Amino acid sequence: MSIEEIVTAFHDAMLHKSADELAELYAEDGLHEFPFGGLPPYKSREEIRAGYRASWGATPADVKEVRRLALHRTDDPEVVVVEQSTDVTAGDRSITVPGLLVLRIRNGEIVHTRDYMDTSAIAQVRG
Repeated sequence: MSIEEIVTAFHDAMLHKSADELAELYAEDGLHEFPFGGLPPYKSREEIRAGYRASWGATPADVKEVRRLALHRTDDPEVVVVEQSTDVTAGDRSITVPGLLVLRIRNGEIVHTRDYMDTSAIAQVRG
């Protein structure tokens, strides 16, 4: 998969809240970190699958749209930065959650993600 295809598939997995779709984008030993979320990292494809299945299954939020605002290439050909915005609803509340993904992609698989999400927006949805 190309970088663009991987980013599109990542956003589709978010839209579908599909831990399986997301996990399949990762290398077997892929790492997914949350630098600002206070959450422990997921240290393998199966931890990513289990962690997102639990997280997405526990939230009342429905993802309505995920927008790629920008895709920035870096000096390292394996690393891209994705600016994104996710519209979610929970009950009668709607909110937009901004975020950044720093992805290291090697041989068509994600090997490392640093997921910078707006944790205050996430707390509003969960609250």
